[in-house]
Amino acid sequence: MEFGICNISVIPVRSQPSDTSEMTTQILFGELFKKIDTYKNWYKVQLDFDNYIGWIDSKQCILLNEAECELIYKSPLEITQELVQLVIINGNYLLPLLIGSNLYGLKKNIFKIKDTTYEFDGASREFSQATSKNEVIENAYLYINAPYLWGGRSPFGIDCSGFTQMVYKLCGVPLSRDAHQQAEQGETINLISEALPGDLLFFENADKKIIHTGILLDQNRIIHASGKVRIDKIDHEGIFNSEINSYTHKLRLIKRILN
Repeated sequence: MEFGICNISVIPVRSQPSDTSEMTTQILFGELFKKIDTYKNWYKVQLDFDNYIGWIDSKQCILLNEAECELIYKSPLEITQELVQLVIINGNYLLPLLIGSNLYGLKKNIFKIKDTTYEFDGASREFSQATSKNEVIENAYLYINAPYLWGGRSPFGIDCSGFTQMVYKLCGVPLSRDAHQQAEQGETINLISEALPGDLLFFENADKKIIHTGILLDQNRIIHASGKVRIDKIDHEGIFNSEINSYTHKLRLIKRILN
């Protein structure tokens, strides 16, 4: 079996092996995956972080054998913490890294992927669970005004569940990729009055399917990706958008991920 790692800023993952196919998620620099099929110049992959499956262009990654993947996976993992930072590749070329990228085996500002050396002198932290819910809120604010992008996971384009997933990744907590999957994680909170800042809120459509999620800031406000990452009012009915003077999402479920 072959594995792989993203060695560019971001790889689009598509539903079918075609550049014109829908993008369903993204792989950020340093994130690992398993290759499960090949079609022409496309790889069908399963992502290590959230087990998501999709197709990527074979030109946009490095393949690893099992031993190489295991060596990387066992190395200490740090996560980049600023919106965009740079690494120097083999002392010559610059590569921008998006917030939430993976740095395996970082030591004295240096790490390697196979035979390539990267120099990183930016902000990162060990991938370990946050000690305070305040970190969730602080990380959520980093994405404010990021444009909505279906399948996106970066400050240059992100969807609702990509937003919540990345905020919690920065806090050392893995979440599933889609909103309905995330709704199966954590502890259920029965009332909005019992919810705490950092809790995840989930919203349903007319068919009772969970189709949206966001992060509670306080008893009356939520931060979520809808058009852009924005702050709106929240109550027991759902999200109220003051700009259009209307409810936009119906509240279904509240989950506590960090106690």
